[in-house]
Amino acid sequence: MSETLYRPGPCSAQIAPDIPGRAPHGLPIGLNNVRAALPPKTSDLLKELHDAFPGEEKIAVRDVLKRLDGRAFGLLLLILALPNCIPNVPGVSTIFGILLVAPALQMIFGAGTPWIPKRIGDLKIEPATFRKCIDVSLPTLLKIEKLVQPRFQFLTQKPVTIWFGIQTLILAGILTLPIPLGNWPPGMSIAALAIALLQRDGLMALISFGFFLVSLAVAPLGIGMALAGLDWLIGVVSNTIHAVHF
Repeated sequence: MSETLYRPGPCSAQIAPDIPGRAPHGLPIGLNNVRAALPPKTSDLLKELHDAFPGEEKIAVRDVLKRLDGRAFGLLLLILALPNCIPNVPGVSTIFGILLVAPALQMIFGAGTPWIPKRIGDLKIEPATFRKCIDVSLPTLLKIEKLVQPRFQFLTQKPVTIWFGIQTLILAGILTLPIPLGNWPPGMSIAALAIALLQRDGLMALISFGFFLVSLAVAPLGIGMALAGLDWLIGVVSNTIHAVHF
């Protein structure tokens, strides 16, 4: 007889099946405690979230957070990162960059669960877009999970997570910049960090930091493009005013 027990938080336990002649839950004493401490797979959590909104009614950000329960920080970061890991329409990365500011700040200040302003909580997402982001990301995530395991767990705990909050805040700022395909490195960095927090994998946290460095390298391009766009806009306005007066 098998049983799966979910407890709030990223440390939700999976209980192994009972086997005659073995210790309770099918594992020798000692190994049973290790198995019980393993977190659920991130792909299973995403599938659960995918199936939680089957209708065509727009999905409020607040409703998604309620579904996340104690796994909120890791899974929230993953959900906000996924749209930036695939090609999307211009402006989408800016929206998700703004949404990432709140959880980043709360990670910095050590909040246990994320809190978002009411206005952001009221924002609604098209259900088709929400489910598509999960569907597109699942095949890659399933491959990544074969390599993911709890290790170097101190890198997924305080005080190291305070730094990762700062890192996420910087990446959120980069996502708001108009960089062609520049949403991909920050998106991958935040997605890797989310998996690291959910699976307690310190190696994934280090990979996240690697993508963070790549993001910093491309950020000046976005800043330059933003300044060039501003200069062009000022020129257009100036020429228009000059034409009207003369």
